[in-house]
Amino acid sequence: MLTSCGNYQRVLKGDDNAAKFKVADSLYQLDSKGKYRKALKLMEQIVPVYRGKPQAEKLMFMYANTFYELEDYFLAGYQFERFETSYPKSDSVEVAAYKSAKSYYELSPRYSLEQKDTYKGLEKLQVFVNKYPNSQYREEANVLVKELREKLEKKDIEVADQYLLIANQVGSYKPAIESYENFISDHPGSIYREDAFYGRIDAAYNRALSSVPQVVEERLITAKGYYNQYIKYYKVGARREDADALLLEINKRLSVYEVTTTEN
Repeated sequence: MLTSCGNYQRVLKGDDNAAKFKVADSLYQLDSKGKYRKALKLMEQIVPVYRGKPQAEKLMFMYANTFYELEDYFLAGYQFERFETSYPKSDSVEVAAYKSAKSYYELSPRYSLEQKDTYKGLEKLQVFVNKYPNSQYREEANVLVKELREKLEKKDIEVADQYLLIANQVGSYKPAIESYENFISDHPGSIYREDAFYGRIDAAYNRALSSVPQVVEERLITAKGYYNQYIKYYKVGARREDADALLLEINKRLSVYEVTTTEN
């Protein structure tokens, strides 16, 4: 009866803040998007009124969670952060912290786009896991952390691959080599790490081929060193056959210098 259409409109347009709180709470408990939207209209009117009052803690959590349930993750993340700051001893603070972090996870775009929100979500989730090591949400949070990390890794490996593709067209391989090296350093446990090791060999070999004669031998030796590092970690790697094919070409070209040295 409290949430009937006629009564809702009267409360919404009226001045009775207690009635607005009661109807908003009733709508919120019905747990549906349509009811959340109606509850939100009431909450928006009374949040400033209840600030500092005993009912504010409950209201502010409902307010934040309503945005979350309506998938407005930007405002949900912000409001849950405010709740954490305002009510650090609340029984709901752990849930608020998790949902705040998850809101930023939800804002994370596809890997090919700007990843500012991905970094923010990763940071928030890691803070949550560290702060609440025994939380019931810990396992799920770790899954989300893994997913965001893999998204950043995919972004970084594709950037490196793009540098290599550009280098194949314009002949400047140093940015690709540096990008693969940064990937190896920044993502030691990545599923794309082997690709980075192989890409570095490929880029270094092609850099040697496109170099002036005076430095070709030196750069071929560098490429061979990258192959040796690849083998150290991936003796049975998925790119082993491709890497061995590159090594064959490297050794074939280095043999020319060995013959020249012997003749001299």
